[in-house]
Amino acid sequence: MEEKIKELLEEIRPYLNMEGGDIEFVKYEEKYVYVKLKGHCAECLDQDYTLKNYILSLLQSEIKEIEGIVNVTL
Repeated sequence: MEEKIKELLEEIRPYLNMEGGDIEFVKYEEKYVYVKLKGHCAECLDQDYTLKNYILSLLQSEIKEIEGIVNVTL
């Protein structure tokens, strides 16, 4: 499961990089994907929109078990 999630995040990475951002996979636990947004994405006011409507949508289209996504801010 984690490998498939990482593959999908790799597909998204170039689009985030174009805007000066990035994404890091943290873990998959209890049907939730934990990621860390970096660069401009970490400070973007639209990060919730990007996470829920773009990244989560893509993940759920390929992996039906995923229920949500969490941005880890450490």
